[in-house]
Amino acid sequence: MNENRALSPMVKNFPIVCVGGSAGGLDAYIRLLQNLPADMGVAIVIVNHITDFPTQLHEVLPRFTTMPVDLITESLLIEPNHVFIIPENRDLHVLDESSV
Repeated sequence: MNENRALSPMVKNFPIVCVGGSAGGLDAYIRLLQNLPADMGVAIVIVNHITDFPTQLHEVLPRFTTMPVDLITESLLIEPNHVFIIPENRDLHVLDESSV
């Protein structure tokens, strides 16, 4: 079942960088996070194409960055200098600051 998830900006005017991958994407995510500064002022959203089983990226990736890594849930506030992981079998919509 596809459910929509929404992120609401907490701080205005910062970029949101979306990174997608599939099988083999874990290595790319790790390399990316190991080489990004934790204070870039952007939010990073990781969208993994593998949807057959629950993601564990939010448990694995914190070992490779000092940025907080969160699994996206309903009404999660998007913040810069954080990594957000989309859950399996979900669509993601980023809404303006007035949306929940």
